[in-house]
Amino acid sequence: MSLPPETARRVDARVARAQSEGRAPSLVLGVVRDGELTHVAAAGERPRPDADRQYRLGSITKTMTAVLIMQQRDAGALALDDPLERHLPGTGVGQLTLRQLLGHASGLQREPAGPWWERVDVGDLAAVLAGVDGRKIAYPPHRVYHYSNLAYGLLGGALEAVTGTPWRDLLRARLLEPLGMTRTTYDPVEPFARGYVVHPWHDTLREEPRTDTGAMAPAGQLWSTVTDLGRWAAFLADPDSALLHPDTLTEMCATVTMSDPQGWTSGHGLGLELYRVGERVHVGHGGSMPGYVAALAVHRPARTAVVGFANSYGLRVGHLGALAREVLTTVLDELPEPAAPWLPADAPPPADVAELTGRWWWMGGEFEFRADPATGDLWASPPAGEPVLRFTPQDPDRWRGRSGEQDGELLTVVRDDAGRPVALDMGTFLLTRTPDEEP
Repeated sequence: MSLPPETARRVDARVARAQSEGRAPSLVLGVVRDGELTHVAAAGERPRPDADRQYRLGSITKTMTAVLIMQQRDAGALALDDPLERHLPGTGVGQLTLRQLLGHASGLQREPAGPWWERVDVGDLAAVLAGVDGRKIAYPPHRVYHYSNLAYGLLGGALEAVTGTPWRDLLRARLLEPLGMTRTTYDPVEPFARGYVVHPWHDTLREEPRTDTGAMAPAGQLWSTVTDLGRWAAFLADPDSALLHPDTLTEMCATVTMSDPQGWTSGHGLGLELYRVGERVHVGHGGSMPGYVAALAVHRPARTAVVGFANSYGLRVGHLGALAREVLTTVLDELPEPAAPWLPADAPPPADVAELTGRWWWMGGEFEFRADPATGDLWASPPAGEPVLRFTPQDPDRWRGRSGEQDGELLTVVRDDAGRPVALDMGTFLLTRTPDEEP
């Protein structure tokens, strides 16, 4: 679905202004809708950007490392509340859990010991672990949000210990190849944009080193393109269940800690950043490495995303992630989600389901239950309102809540001596057929 011409013009103009005012040698944003890259907005000449030119992903790499962890969790190879020591012994911080490390709630310091890793080649895991001990824990776990690159280096080490496969090989086999992300690589592959620092007073460029982050690669090593990052955004919007169960990705989007505890505008899930923009919550991540910034913002309900890169370390004004979320908001506001067409059912539901439909009451409040012919589920809502509660069949006369405040709760059908349903026990709240009946 391509953007309407006026929306595309707005996006192009905003990207051009950001490149000019931010003094980025080049800047490129892509809009993804329903799994497809539908628009690319580019500005700058050093080099002229396009959808196939590589830039550095930086910390967006962490989102892929997190998905690899969740794949192993779903396979039963680890648990999120496992202490790191169980999978990577001898670190000196082994009491921290995988969940805490994923959500930046471990209190672990930001970087490994030694020179700033983003500008200096990093050795293997043993070299990183040599500088890790209990003094690396700056705060008690869950005391505050504290972003940690080191946490993801350790998670990468845990993945290698659990799978017996180097992180980069596991990433390629479990994510990049299945998703067709052929231009996402460990090292840069031409054509790629060189990364710069822009001099603040005379506008000259200083090319930055392209380091090998070694054991810290799971935190920020990768290179990618707008086309490939668009594929990753589409996966985060609507995952291929052969790679990751949709419920697992939803779990990753639940808040582990608030990075903005005063305003509640941003938080962190399991490897994904969460941003509140108006009434919407976007998921994604920012990225930076010397000479590069990157952005990924996804609105999952609308299956719409914005991805982007610039080849300078920060923009003179603003922030690339904020620009991506601004453009995403523009697209969503101007392209409201189309309503799904109503289709008649081919046949009525089974009798034991049909007799549960209709109106039920609790404490003077009314619920209307409808059968979903496509799934066999029951939906409950206020009369003529949007469905708010979903129940899936579990056993005869027992349904499991799958949404809203009844998520995980049991709905049990209460029958009279003649076998007729006379009440619904919804997690101990008893619904009756009329408002006059005593529960």
